[in-house]
Amino acid sequence: MGWTVEIAKKFPKFVLANGLGTVVDTAVLWILSHFVFHSYAGDYLLAPLLSFECAVFTNFCSSFFFIWKDRVERGSVRSFFRKFFFYNISSSMAFLVKMGFLLLFELFFGWNVVICNLAALCISGMINFSMGEWVIFRKK
Repeated sequence: MGWTVEIAKKFPKFVLANGLGTVVDTAVLWILSHFVFHSYAGDYLLAPLLSFECAVFTNFCSSFFFIWKDRVERGSVRSFFRKFFFYNISSSMAFLVKMGFLLLFELFFGWNVVICNLAALCISGMINFSMGEWVIFRKK
C-alpha cells in the first residue's frame, strides 16, 4: 500500500481518536478556567498547560492502541513508556506552537480562551499527526 493511501486511512482515525483528546483538553480547560483559576496567567497559561497534559495521555493511548497499533510491540511495557516519553516531547513542541497561536488569537481577536484553544488545536494537531506518522510510530 502506498504511503499516501496509508496516510489517507490513518488520518481520519487520528482525527476521530484525537477528538476525544480535544474533548478532554477542552473540558479540563473549562473546569480550570471557570472554577480554579481567576487570573490571566491561570486562564491563559497554567490551565491550558494542565489540560494539554491530560489530553496528551489520552491522545497517546489512542495512537498506541488504535491508530498505529500495527507499528508497536505487543505486550511490551518498555515500548509503551519509551514511545510515550518521545510522544510527550513531540507533543510538548506542538504545545508551544499551540500556545503561541492561542495567545495570538486572544491578542488579535479577543476570543474566549476555549475558542482560542480549539483554533490553536487545529494547527498543533497537524504537527502531532506528522510526528506520529514519521517519527514516533514510524515504520521500521
